[in-house]
Amino acid sequence: MKLPIYMDNQSTTPCDPRVVDAMVPYLADHFGNASSRNHAFGWTAEEAVESSREQIAELIGASAKEIVFTSGATESDNMALKGAFEFYAKKGNHIITAPTEHKAIIDTVRWLERQGADVTWLPVNDDGTISPDELKAAIRPETVLVSLMHGNNEIGTINPIGEYGAICKEAGVLFHTDAAQTVGKVPIDVNEMKIDLLSMSGHKMYGPKGIGALYVRRKNPRVRISPQLHGGGHERGMRSGTLPVHQIVGLGKAAELCRLELPDEMKRTKALRDRLLEKVSAGVPEILINGHEDNHLPGNVNISFTFVEGESLLMALRDVAVSSGSACTSASLEPSYVLRSIGLDDENAHSSIRFGVGRFNTASEVDYVADLVIQSVAKLRAMSPLWEMHQDGIDLKSIEWAGH
Repeated sequence: MKLPIYMDNQSTTPCDPRVVDAMVPYLADHFGNASSRNHAFGWTAEEAVESSREQIAELIGASAKEIVFTSGATESDNMALKGAFEFYAKKGNHIITAPTEHKAIIDTVRWLERQGADVTWLPVNDDGTISPDELKAAIRPETVLVSLMHGNNEIGTINPIGEYGAICKEAGVLFHTDAAQTVGKVPIDVNEMKIDLLSMSGHKMYGPKGIGALYVRRKNPRVRISPQLHGGGHERGMRSGTLPVHQIVGLGKAAELCRLELPDEMKRTKALRDRLLEKVSAGVPEILINGHEDNHLPGNVNISFTFVEGESLLMALRDVAVSSGSACTSASLEPSYVLRSIGLDDENAHSSIRFGVGRFNTASEVDYVADLVIQSVAKLRAMSPLWEMHQDGIDLKSIEWAGH
């Protein structure tokens, strides 16, 4: 076992060596532009791109023509929300989303609010799910789009998006889901789940960074979006720019591996996650496990260690890559907005650590991390006067602390 141990797979995943092997020829020998239709270099590149499109479509039950390549899930989210809002402006200006979405959705929706969008932010249950009834009640005649994530990047909760899709379909409203955390990790079928637009990212599924895709439904209904990048009219006019063939090949290979290995990988990752959770739960008293108990990402564990400052625990776990709060915005000392949304107070939100178990983690790594967490929390709590007072049965919330 080598240190440091990587256990932050919700933030990014290592590129699978088989993906790297598939990409290398398209960096060296097959360097053609997929839009160059006049010679063999271009034809080879185009063939590789279309083959990857098929692989990605197969993973989510779509057709190849419904896959639009982007630079990642952030761009896909922007493209879906801004593109649909602009294209369907005549229908209305109402968008429905939730406060626990990734920043790529939240910041885009806030930008759209400044452009005149009327936004409903649905309340979130304490397990991180959104009630289908709340969604149904929020839809209005002028609703153009609902955007609700499939799996949450911080607490791992998986939403019942099939139910959301059915509600949207019945109401004649477009349904978008940010599935960056779930594509390749849990089964997805865009037709069964009635999804109209879906965002995905290569680096969350053992593929390369800088590449992603947006699924855009072509029939029942045919979804239209206004392009956000203009240029050569690539990707059927939806997203201009020369295609990064090597990255697309990598995303295609990653999708193929995920599809072929999904059942076994889900089982294995979940077993390692459960092992970590059981060991930590047995060795550390008074912890809070955040997120939905059953419907969660196979590898995600988010735990609040009461009476321990998350940043101090991160320093104690310096041989292990994990994250405190939201990895994408961890430069901020504000408590995680996702944890606040599910009802955690500042103290518990600040004491939370996210562990992300992935394809390349082993049982011995999990055991090492669990032991290190148990020792570190015990050490940090031993230094905390608040923990001591709590042990003595003093209700800390009832204390009036003297001000200066």
